[in-house]
Amino acid sequence: MIAPILPAAARHAADCKWILAALVPAAGPGESVWRSLEEAFGPIDYKGDFAAFDFTDYYRDEFGEGLQRGFVSFRGLGLPDRLPDLKHAAARLETAWSAGGKRVYNFDIGYMDPDKVVLASFKRAPAKLYLGDGVYGDLLLQYGKGRFEPMPWAFPDFQDGRYGKSLLVIRDKLKSEMRRRPPPARTRTGP
Repeated sequence: MIAPILPAAARHAADCKWILAALVPAAGPGESVWRSLEEAFGPIDYKGDFAAFDFTDYYRDEFGEGLQRGFVSFRGLGLPDRLPDLKHAAARLETAWSAGGKRVYNFDIGYMDPDKVVLASFKRAPAKLYLGDGVYGDLLLQYGKGRFEPMPWAFPDFQDGRYGKSLLVIRDKLKSEMRRRPPPARTRTGP
């Protein structure tokens, strides 16, 4: 079998920054939860403001009232093909912090690259792409004209822009880390 000839840009995925959309009780996570997240995903370099998660009562039976969602990012760059492993790590943390058979936190790990925000999910849906190991990628936001625009299927709280400031701060961190990384090694590709 002859291997296809790919353009150089198609041979490597773009670097990404790991982010977490955290759904938490009103009191917020304690320091031990933050430490667990850092052990799983690396040092936290940004904790955004948490806003009321008030568009649905979908999680009320499991989590109770007064939920908040906010974004956290982790220092360093990675490749998006690690997302299924990280989703399973997030699920293990949710289980470890559960109480009475119910989750206390919902940790939606994902990534940001210069163009988009993708969160991992165990739930399939028409707009989600299967990544492997039971994990789907959910493209929720795309970047353009200086802001993140929600996809039509994005959650209602993503539609109203309440996380825009946090996401722009994280994107600035991503761009800064991309500028500081060493250039890729050049390899010979041809005779």
